[in-house]
Amino acid sequence: MKRDRTGCLLTPSPQGGEEQTVAVADVTLIADLSGALYWPDERLLVVSDLHLEKGSSFAMRGVLLPPYDTVATLGRLGAVIARFDPKTVIALGDSFHDRDAHGRLSNANRDILTALQVGRDWIWIAGNHDPALPADLGGCVAEEVALGGVVFRHEPTGAHGEIAGHLHPKARVSRRGRSVERRCFAGDGGRVVMPAFGAYAGGLNIRDAAFARLFGSAAFMAHVLGDHRLHAIAASRCV
Repeated sequence: MKRDRTGCLLTPSPQGGEEQTVAVADVTLIADLSGALYWPDERLLVVSDLHLEKGSSFAMRGVLLPPYDTVATLGRLGAVIARFDPKTVIALGDSFHDRDAHGRLSNANRDILTALQVGRDWIWIAGNHDPALPADLGGCVAEEVALGGVVFRHEPTGAHGEIAGHLHPKARVSRRGRSVERRCFAGDGGRVVMPAFGAYAGGLNIRDAAFARLFGSAAFMAHVLGDHRLHAIAASRCV
């Protein structure tokens, strides 16, 4: 077994890349290359910031994007659900890009979403983009969920034991005169901010002041989603 620079075990993933174990308040979870987080002991899968129907939202404002973000995001979500077979799925807020986005779901995409929920509990955390989700989406809606010393919420507060989204963390690494920016998990053992899962979701550099306010300094790790594996890099080494 290999270990990353934080001492976390690295284990082969079903996709041929790597998963990294991360700790949140003494709970061990798996950060997956897809951008999802899995809690094996609870059979719990967490994804954040799906931003479904972002393409159609932009189109309504005259900004034309290829209208395939929802099917792409649901396809990736279906793949990670098939790999882990979770008992519970928590969607950590901003699952839909705006308050009316769920109404723009095609019948085919709605059927995909329904099929993903079969046989498991599904919890929608309310986000700032989708604060009032309707009951006909299946599952249940909550402001936050607490389980075994861990709290799942959309907007991070910096509290110990928190798993949150909202900020869409990205890390930029410069090496040999070449700069690469990728989505990442940001964590310090006490809390984690998850990357956005949505195909069209943007990102915020982890050296932004918003992350310094959460973690207190640059003494946290970025678990960066690479092409084939995750890379654990100290935030202080990112640019």
